[in-house]
Amino acid sequence: MEIAYFTFNPFQENTYVLYDSTGECLIIDPGCYQAAEKKRLSDFIAQHSLRPVRMVNTHCHIDHVFGNRYVADTYGLPLTAHQGEIAVLEAATSYGKMVGLPVELSPPITQFVRNGDTIQFGKTTLSVLFTPGHSPASISLYHEASGTLIAGDVLFYQSIGRTDLPGGDYDTLLQSITEQLLPLGDHVKVYSGHGQPTTIGHERKYNPFLVD
Repeated sequence: MEIAYFTFNPFQENTYVLYDSTGECLIIDPGCYQAAEKKRLSDFIAQHSLRPVRMVNTHCHIDHVFGNRYVADTYGLPLTAHQGEIAVLEAATSYGKMVGLPVELSPPITQFVRNGDTIQFGKTTLSVLFTPGHSPASISLYHEASGTLIAGDVLFYQSIGRTDLPGGDYDTLLQSITEQLLPLGDHVKVYSGHGQPTTIGHERKYNPFLVD
């Protein structure tokens, strides 16, 4: 499995494209907002002759869904997320107006996933981990064969997701990290919704929220 990521929109959100030797790809958290950002995403897909087959939101905060409509319209993709994120997604447009960043109306979530499910593209299988706390029903995606985790806004380099937004809960987030992510193993590389990649081992040792 190959992974590419792009940092988009005023929130500096990371959008991911996962692909393999078949040419099929998965678009995760399309945060492309400006026309140039949308073009950058599409140019990469075209230049690598990729075929998008699925769009996934790890969670549905505004910065992760800016490009949902563009991706849906451009590639004809339905939206996959946890059912518990429906209300968050529906609130995105009104929140965008509040902060002065109009949001194109996202398509609704029509493919629901929950803990233990799998998401497939090409020859690649990802495991769905239910990791709430930053938002009501965040998910993380784990590719065991390569030791790769797409963590959304759950775990960052030496930090964790904020919990002061509606549906957030600090204790729940720490439980998600300690029960779902840390047991994956120190070798696992973590790709977060913002900032640089890290590893489980680094966070276990240096993350101030996880070190006793």
